[in-house]
Amino acid sequence: MRISEIKRKTAETDILLNLNLDGSGKSEINSGCGFLDHMLTLFAKHARFDLILSCKGDTCVDDHHTVEDIGIALGQAFDEAIGDKKGVERYASTILPMDEALILSAVDLSGRGWLEYSLEIPAFKVGTFDTELVQEFFIAFTRNAKITLHIKRLSGTNSHHIIEGTFKSVARTLKQAVKVDENYKDEIPSTKGVL
Repeated sequence: MRISEIKRKTAETDILLNLNLDGSGKSEINSGCGFLDHMLTLFAKHARFDLILSCKGDTCVDDHHTVEDIGIALGQAFDEAIGDKKGVERYASTILPMDEALILSAVDLSGRGWLEYSLEIPAFKVGTFDTELVQEFFIAFTRNAKITLHIKRLSGTNSHHIIEGTFKSVARTLKQAVKVDENYKDEIPSTKGVL
């Protein structure tokens, strides 16, 4: 099984994260940030990853450190769990509708951290959550997961729908990219021989 446990403790956050890429979508999320809990719960469900996360962060300041550090920890767990990437599909993309919002995500498990981000979220906040933190989360995640990720809003006016559609789209894209093709399970999907 492709699993990982990450412990990350700084002066700003204390995180314990368990990730199973071959799970069933179960999750136990307690980030200290309700909106992020909601996004990560649906992320796990749509990716079919099992995710257990607890975080004690300095949310008395704001949610920035918590969101960014969870992105770092999730990225590190993903990178560790995926291992040498033998047999994985590597590339995947999803166009996901959520009411008026339409989100495109595409990934390459390239070994190189890169985020191309074009969401244009209209509101500055959804509830108490700063919407600019969506980009911070995905920057931290892609750098540490060592993947190339493109996210684009094709349409949408409701900020909650845009963000939720994004987490669902990325989750479904990652689900396809990490899938092992049994016909090529002992091969690295690269002419370089390494990812």
